[in-house]
Amino acid sequence: MQNNKNVPRRLSRMKAFQFLYGLEFGEIKTVQALENSYKNFPVQDGGEENVCEGFTWELILGVWQHSEKLDEIIQQYSKKWRLDRVGKVELCLLRLAVFEIAYRHDVPAKVAINEALELNKVFGEERSQAFINGILDSYSKSLEEK
Repeated sequence: MQNNKNVPRRLSRMKAFQFLYGLEFGEIKTVQALENSYKNFPVQDGGEENVCEGFTWELILGVWQHSEKLDEIIQQYSKKWRLDRVGKVELCLLRLAVFEIAYRHDVPAKVAINEALELNKVFGEERSQAFINGILDSYSKSLEEK
């Protein structure tokens, strides 16, 4: 098992996305239940151990804790698209990126946007690239104006 402090952030984001996507199909009500679920999440060969610390866990916990606010932001910038019409993959990617832009001041907005688009290339549909980019770009520009 690798030391999770040496895992590239892109791999941490990918793992956080995969875990958060799985949460779309069940409900977790407590941090303890979230921790237990994450500790039991499958580890890929040579992948980092599932410990509730480090960047991957910070993303998971942050998105989970702030999901209502993240959804409000996404809804605000998604123009004419109700969240229930947005695909689960795209919604998870948007939540992850909006969380990083809003709450992770160590991650530049451009990096969060690029990482979401890269993850969408792996897990999402090509046609959703512009949708994701548009929402994230509009949101990040609105923060620059403040």
